Amino acid sequence: MARVGVDVGGTNTDLVLEAAHGVFFHKVVSTPQDQSEGVLKGLVEICEIAGVKPNDIDLVVHGTTVATNITIEHNGAEVGMLTTRNFRDILHIGRHKRPHNFSLHFEVPWQNRPLVKRRNRIAVTERILPPDGRIETALAEDEVRAAIQVFKRRGLKAIVIGFMFSFLNDAHEARAKEIVRAEMPDAYVCCSSEVANVIREFERFSTAAMNAFIGPKTATYLNNLSDKLSQNGFRANLRVIQSNGGISTVETSARQAVGMLMSGPAGGVIGGRQEGLWSGNRNLITVDIGGTSADISTIPDAQVKIMNPRDSYVGGHPILIPMIDLVTIGAGGGSIAFIDSAGGFHVGPRSAGADPGPACYGRGGEEPTVTDAQLVLGRLDSDKLLGGDLPLDEAAAARAIEAKLARPLGLSVTDAALGVIRVINSNMALAIRSNSVARGVDPREFSLLPFGGAGPLHGVALAEAVAARDVVVPVAPGITAAMGLLETDMQYEHANSLIASLSTADGATARRIDEMTAQLVAACHRDLDADNVPRERRHIRKIAECRYHGQGFELRADMPEGEVTTANLSTIVDSFHRQHLLDYGYAFDDLEVELITLRVIGTEDVEPLAMARLEAANGAGVEEAFLYDKETVFDDGQRLATPRYDRGRLKLGHRVAGPAIILQHNSTTLVPPRYTAEVTDFGNLRLTRAA
Repeated sequence: MARVGVDVGGTNTDLVLEAAHGVFFHKVVSTPQDQSEGVLKGLVEICEIAGVKPNDIDLVVHGTTVATNITIEHNGAEVGMLTTRNFRDILHIGRHKRPHNFSLHFEVPWQNRPLVKRRNRIAVTERILPPDGRIETALAEDEVRAAIQVFKRRGLKAIVIGFMFSFLNDAHEARAKEIVRAEMPDAYVCCSSEVANVIREFERFSTAAMNAFIGPKTATYLNNLSDKLSQNGFRANLRVIQSNGGISTVETSARQAVGMLMSGPAGGVIGGRQEGLWSGNRNLITVDIGGTSADISTIPDAQVKIMNPRDSYVGGHPILIPMIDLVTIGAGGGSIAFIDSAGGFHVGPRSAGADPGPACYGRGGEEPTVTDAQLVLGRLDSDKLLGGDLPLDEAAAARAIEAKLARPLGLSVTDAALGVIRVINSNMALAIRSNSVARGVDPREFSLLPFGGAGPLHGVALAEAVAARDVVVPVAPGITAAMGLLETDMQYEHANSLIASLSTADGATARRIDEMTAQLVAACHRDLDADNVPRERRHIRKIAECRYHGQGFELRADMPEGEVTTANLSTIVDSFHRQHLLDYGYAFDDLEVELITLRVIGTEDVEPLAMARLEAANGAGVEEAFLYDKETVFDDGQRLATPRYDRGRLKLGHRVAGPAIILQHNSTTLVPPRYTAEVTDFGNLRLTRAA
């Protein structure tokens, strides 16, 4: 009996295996051309490390960037769309929002890079009217069939159906889908009412169109991975982490691919929260720094935040799918440092990735990266990365920095390398503030939790830049996102818009809310039944998405337990006021509150990763963990003889005084002068500044 978490990053694929005899970590190089190759290689190798057979694995939970990469590269399927007559151009018009209000030079993604070309958007006759979803004009099925013939002549393999007000009545969308299925049995088909059954036609159509755009390739990848696992003796259930932090089946993920858009970063936030709990911290700022990007999220009181729908954009397109609230920037170990044509110094967002990688990897890369700078500054040791599995070429790193940065700027190689680190830290600090200070969160009350292969090298500098309380380095920083996959609940969400005033609601309104909530709860139970989840392990959460009358977007409010009645509707209103106060710093207790959408989340509670408590030092010093001294350059330019310590030999209660570097297979932790790293109960490192 064993389970594995596999997280694919831009540079490395991280794995964690939990078995009865322990927890094991592993890291392999990612294979961007086909992520499944790196996943399979890592699974085979970690089974050998743990001494288990492939058929001993019961569960594989996967975090992948496949869907995200399709949006970034804009190489998804060519999509055909059926929509309501006279509303063909909703995807083009959008909301007439300017992405940059005061810029004369900007692009509008939904116009410059449309998910569905205008020629492939075909309007058909049908009409459903609000507020009750009554059918005014029946669906013209002959027009649907004529449109399908056009799609077939054009060789389209993905079809999206988006009709006006289908969130009130999906009969026309469902019937159109039946016709498409009959005429184009091999096509990838989805309806807006299946993908995002909520109000706002532009965002709903955009979400459904994105699902069709990424769906075929995503489904092919997942099915291919599932087949490869089976062919190599893995009989495990394959699950995929979703943007909302839950996990789902391959079948559901293939059908609703849009839910995987933030699959990659989500595991890191979940893993970071658990690391914080192990170290006794409930207020966290997580910073996941990998080879290509940095993902930043704020976790107040151990509660993972869900992004406001108004901010949910992927690749510039609005997406009405619940996503963990995080900021992603192009800042990682592989981020390339360069000088632009005007002499400006930049780091990222372009990355060397896994192939060719940084110059020091010796795979043909010639451009200097953050990893090259860390190596030149002595913060990475050429024979210790990945436990020596990935030898680094320090001379190649120095040559790249000298040729591309130092010589053009008239700097020494050391000063140029320090410049790379300062610029990348500044970029990340700005992103941290945008996700914390700009949203009313005081970093002085939060611990900064850096992870990813590069995270602990930057942790202290970032904490100082944003005035965080302290730094907590996870047990296995380079594997934290993969660990989060094994701490994630099976999760299904169902939503439906129901617009009603809660401040003046009568008995009929309360009954409508209760009836629709019951329907959504039943839908969640059907999904959990299909996965054979025992009733005692199910948890149902009911959410009302509300706003003040006249507001443009909603916030989530909790609903009462049991039946919804006029007597307990005030529970929703009071919860909304509290959430508004928390998010914006004020609330209007006397204003009318409107219900916009009901959402029900059904989860299977899973056992968290079982990490053993660390053995106590019992008075023993850190000398047994000492490896050697090596000269290292710190952010203030000091060049100091710096001891290296083996993290695997540190015990509970050990304190490592800076300057120091703590080595482990999957990451390296930098402890600057005047800082001390203390080992906590489960092996986390708490870094604090000396008084």
